[in-house]
Amino acid sequence: MDRQQLDHIERRLLRERERVLRSLGRFDELSKMSRDSADSDLASYSLHMADQGTDAMEREKSFLFASKEGRYLYRLEEALRRLYKEPEEFGKCHRCGEELPFERLDALPHARYCLGCKQQEEKEAAA
Repeated sequence: MDRQQLDHIERRLLRERERVLRSLGRFDELSKMSRDSADSDLASYSLHMADQGTDAMEREKSFLFASKEGRYLYRLEEALRRLYKEPEEFGKCHRCGEELPFERLDALPHARYCLGCKQQEEKEAAA
């Protein structure tokens, strides 16, 4: 992979990282607002039990989205570490050592495996 392609992938990783951090920041703000409103005197006296269930479901859904974004952020950070630590090795499959196509990295900049090895890994995990 040439330097121009590596620079392109680095910019993609940094843009995705920034987007995920903003998303997690919004989750944090919503979480704080939710806690603050729960501390008010009337918050524990919901008009209906279904409202309490809906609120709990929405908090759980937000937590699951934040967890998913957190895992994605970890993969992005890991890819940036690989890129900065060993740029000559970046973009090579961790299983077979073949060079990943630029198109794959452009679509999924944190990819660690070529398509064939990824499919094999998923097949083994399903078995």
